[in-house]
Amino acid sequence: MTLSSPKGSSAISSFPRSLSVIAVAVGGLAMFLMVASLLLVSRPVGSAVRGYFYGVDSLSEVDLAVSPYNDSGVAHSVDKSVDVVGEVPSSTPFSEVYTGSNDSSASVENKELEYPVNPVQPVSSGLPLGEEGNSSSKNDKLIENIEMARPASSDAPDGSAYSASGTTPSSTLLGKRAAANTSVKIGCDLYRGSWFNDSLGPLYTNNTCPVLTQMQNCQGNGRPDKEYENWRWKPSQCDLPRFDAKKFLELMRGKTIAFIGDSVARNQMESMLCILWQVEVPKNRGNRRMQRWYFKSTSVMIVRMWSSWLVHQSNEAIDFAPEGVVKLHLDAPDKDIMEFLPKFDVVVLSSGHWFAKQSVYVLDNKIVGGQLWWPDKSRKMKVNNVEAFGISVETILSAVVTHPNFTGVTILRSYSPDHYEGGAWNTGGSCTGKVRPLAAGELVENGFTNIMHEKQVTGFYRAIKKASNKSKLRLMDVTEAFGYRHDGHPGPYRSPDPNKITKRGPDGKPPPQDCLHWCMPGPVDTWNELVLEIIRRELDGD
Repeated sequence: MTLSSPKGSSAISSFPRSLSVIAVAVGGLAMFLMVASLLLVSRPVGSAVRGYFYGVDSLSEVDLAVSPYNDSGVAHSVDKSVDVVGEVPSSTPFSEVYTGSNDSSASVENKELEYPVNPVQPVSSGLPLGEEGNSSSKNDKLIENIEMARPASSDAPDGSAYSASGTTPSSTLLGKRAAANTSVKIGCDLYRGSWFNDSLGPLYTNNTCPVLTQMQNCQGNGRPDKEYENWRWKPSQCDLPRFDAKKFLELMRGKTIAFIGDSVARNQMESMLCILWQVEVPKNRGNRRMQRWYFKSTSVMIVRMWSSWLVHQSNEAIDFAPEGVVKLHLDAPDKDIMEFLPKFDVVVLSSGHWFAKQSVYVLDNKIVGGQLWWPDKSRKMKVNNVEAFGISVETILSAVVTHPNFTGVTILRSYSPDHYEGGAWNTGGSCTGKVRPLAAGELVENGFTNIMHEKQVTGFYRAIKKASNKSKLRLMDVTEAFGYRHDGHPGPYRSPDPNKITKRGPDGKPPPQDCLHWCMPGPVDTWNELVLEIIRRELDGD
């Protein structure tokens, strides 16, 4: 018996047509997914977004490398989704910049063309007494709730300069401060904030740290006030945790951190040692080439290397510069740094103040300038001490980010301001009687500090363009925040001598003093809180 129905016949006859439509749709969707997959493989979304905003599209893995020297086999939690860019414009909200571009050029451009300058200008910054001996011994503001105003963004590092308020273009001396006004974490700038009085007090005392240099032992040298020890830095948009020594040692398990630079770098390294000393006494494993302190519980090594200028120096005669005068080869990094760099996992670099000392500047084996030395006035000086500093920063950082065997993290600590008022360290400058941070509106711009900071930041960004290895480069921009800490220096309290002069004389002249280095404990401990936070964010993937 055959069943027939007009409706049934209609439905059956239309079924093949519907099936054809569905088949075509499915086939089209499949083609779309295949094409989209190919596009995503060749150009990830993160790369596309990065290319749109930053004009770059390179992507590489983000790993905090462990050197063969220190590899402990400990697994680290690292956010692999973080996009890595070869160059971040100064207008972006970052002050740490991931390296990883494919540009293999490591040479410094012809500085005779790139740095046309006038003859060297008088220097308003220098080295206080006690700094001199370090060259020959390698062994060895803002008050609570008052925020620092900074420009939200700027052009590229060679763009307009801003005043400290961030509202009005100022002289070119104010430089690239805007270029460093960026954040370690999106939405949180560690370097924009305020100083507040912490009732918990310092992390250690001068009596609980046996390794601090006597000249920075302000309490041991008789300084009568102590409030300067209690001020801590508070970023506006997040918290800067109090330094946790146990957490630092655990984060750095099996790794080495090196502080490389002059006596201010030593100041920071000793601060780190003093803090860590409160939880574990390290073993001294230093030698003639560097200081090394080993923490057995976590196999952490703290290293200090002396490098006054961070570039190669020599004493032999060159052209019209005689033997005995220090020659700075501005286009060649310090050989000792390059030799040991692969053995370090975290490197904290800093320099600047030794460019006030006598030296001859050499580029491409030709004399191009000098500081406190230029005997032939008929010759035109092409590079002064400020320009030389900028070139040196570019040189050392370029060498670091192109070193084939270095995959660690480099932190460039920005120029540390001094607070000599009324003169330089050797011409009556003083910071006597400063007992608390400057309040808003009290900061007097220091032109020398500003231009040194400008040149340093410019060198930092130029080096980023040359990055070719897997290391990472960070700018720890402390210059402006520490401009408010005129209270944090030893001043006249540089020795325990009970007969030392600490008051102005009958003629009004101040006694000799140190307004460059930092008391310990004191503001310098904040630098290491920032170092810990940068390392923590690297490992936590923030």
